[in-house]
Amino acid sequence: MLSRKNKLLLLKILSLFSIVRGYNILVIAFAQYLASIYILAPNLPLRSVVFDLNLFCIVLSSALVIAGGYIINSFYDSEKDLINKPRKSMLDRLVGQRTKLSAYFTLNFLAVFFASYVSFRAVFFFSAYIFGIWFYSHKLKKVPFLGNFISATLAIAPFFAVFVYYKNFETVIFVHAMFLFLLILAREMIKDLENIAGDLAQNYKTVPILYGEGFSKIGITFLIFFTLIPSLLLINNFDVGYMYLYFMGSIVLLVIFIILLWRSKTKYHYVWLHNILKLIIVLGVFSILLINVDLVLNRIL
Repeated sequence: MLSRKNKLLLLKILSLFSIVRGYNILVIAFAQYLASIYILAPNLPLRSVVFDLNLFCIVLSSALVIAGGYIINSFYDSEKDLINKPRKSMLDRLVGQRTKLSAYFTLNFLAVFFASYVSFRAVFFFSAYIFGIWFYSHKLKKVPFLGNFISATLAIAPFFAVFVYYKNFETVIFVHAMFLFLLILAREMIKDLENIAGDLAQNYKTVPILYGEGFSKIGITFLIFFTLIPSLLLINNFDVGYMYLYFMGSIVLLVIFIILLWRSKTKYHYVWLHNILKLIIVLGVFSILLINVDLVLNRIL
């Protein structure tokens, strides 16, 4: 049996894991490796990519900065989250604000330290990334349109770091990036609809608060239609192996998403829509394996 002190410590560890959304970070790290193997450096031997120490440091630095970003975001949004996410917020509050700040600075210091192993450019990139996340959380999040755009940009920044490392500038990579960026931007706008109550209480000037839910739905609909463009390009104009099945499935889900969007009226509905977009994004990570099924089978067998 655990003592009361050990139980409290365990709860605090779970709370910190909840704050930094460890499951999201693991998915992003996995996605960075898969993107490196199958998209950014497909001609390099698998072993040379997986055991590349520079790539490991880039992925580790990304994970540390993202974890720090979630912490500083939780620090600034603690009051709003009490309204929007009461259950999660109660767990998160087991970690004090001072502890959050200490963890934030420690994680960012470690991120820059590991980036220094790669190059000065990596140090500059991750330092700018850290500043961008802080400035977004402190100021830009409350700015309509711009806040959503910056949030989506910061979300794909870890992939940009790997992209720059491999210096692969093929068109197919930009089309993949555009597909992901538009999905994330649509998800950010759905989150604004989902969090109207807390945003109103904290005087956030989001799109649905300033212009209404109908205007937000129009904007999200346009984003989803624009997402169909890179999807169709990747299916018809580029060699993505069996991943074309994922993009075809995504188109079906996105059409269903639009229909449900215009029927949605409550936070419960918007949470479901948010989860649909999250599902498409996560499935996209694992679907990268379909680009070269032979490589996967050869490694398994």
